[in-house]
Amino acid sequence: MMREPVSSVVDTIGGGMSGNTGRYEKRLSDLNGLYADEAAFDATLEKLGDVVVYDVEDFRPGTHRGDLIYGVTRMSPGKIADEFFLTRGHIHAKADRPEIYYGQKGLGLMQLESPAGETRIVEIGPQTICYVPPFWIHRSINIGNEDLVMVFAYPSDSGQDYGIIESSRGMRHRVVSDGADGWKLIENPAYQPRSEDTVRALMKSYT
Repeated sequence: MMREPVSSVVDTIGGGMSGNTGRYEKRLSDLNGLYADEAAFDATLEKLGDVVVYDVEDFRPGTHRGDLIYGVTRMSPGKIADEFFLTRGHIHAKADRPEIYYGQKGLGLMQLESPAGETRIVEIGPQTICYVPPFWIHRSINIGNEDLVMVFAYPSDSGQDYGIIESSRGMRHRVVSDGADGWKLIENPAYQPRSEDTVRALMKSYT
């Protein structure tokens, strides 16, 4: 059966959209274990309470191959010590599926990591499109002083694998403040590289 066309209006202030079929949010406590300074995390959680760090509204027509999921993500500004607020990050369960992000408001980064541990950073501002190619692990980071709002779209059958970052004890690099108005990359000393067998398995073709 043919599906009917739909439209959604993006709210750049509130970070939502009309016509969404789902919504979820991640609170500060959900990000426990992602930051290097655990004491600073605990102190921030006590100070701010269990605030919403980011929320997502999306439109999901289905999970069948050949369709798209799209939506809006909104992330609050903030830091844990010198690390910015960030998303948990993931690779697609079908790792050869790509994704795009389209900046609407604020200033952020897309941190990308190949299965073999190469790092790439894409800056995202208003009217910026970020293409996340197949096979790249990715997470969003708000490096600005206001909400980061982005539209995203990816194939409906992609799925998400959040465990890939946890199993490596984080991503290879951490994004931290440079002490001024910018950011820099530093090595994550806890990082555990993936084995050659794991990399080969991730890089295989999916259908």
